[in-house]
Amino acid sequence: MPPRDREPEYGFRPVTEADLPMIAGWLAEPHVAPWWDDPETEIAAIRDHIDSVEVEPLIVELDGRPIAYLQSYDPHMEDDHPYADQPFGTLGLDLSVGVPELVGIGHGPVIVRQFVDLLFAEGAPRVVVDPHPGNGRAIRAYEKAGFREIDRRSSQYGEVVLMAIDAGEDA
Repeated sequence: MPPRDREPEYGFRPVTEADLPMIAGWLAEPHVAPWWDDPETEIAAIRDHIDSVEVEPLIVELDGRPIAYLQSYDPHMEDDHPYADQPFGTLGLDLSVGVPELVGIGHGPVIVRQFVDLLFAEGAPRVVVDPHPGNGRAIRAYEKAGFREIDRRSSQYGEVVLMAIDAGEDA
């Protein structure tokens, strides 16, 4: 559990080909699998994103140990993206804490907030997330990180709760 007196510092590094088997294992975990397509399909997409400009796939590390998969994306760089109606410069993110014993003890909101602060420092005006309405754990984690619901949508990604946080907002 993250210490109450200070938040842990997480590292964010690019995904490499060598990380893909580990990510596939995380995607197959019971706490992750319901929210992603099958691992083979997802790993193929993540492999494609390693060198893309639209999506930035990252490994989250805690004390040098890989613990989560995070991806950041620009909805304005993809034709017909369902979030292209958001202000220009908006970025989206997805997070899955892969290590089962680290789920549900406070890492998710802190990881998200630290990463969002980095995106704001780089000039993003807004960050959005899109958990499935049935993923209460993710919705609560994003709320703790300062996100608020702005819409509910149905798209090629399924049913989502579109949540946002704007630069300058406090968690």
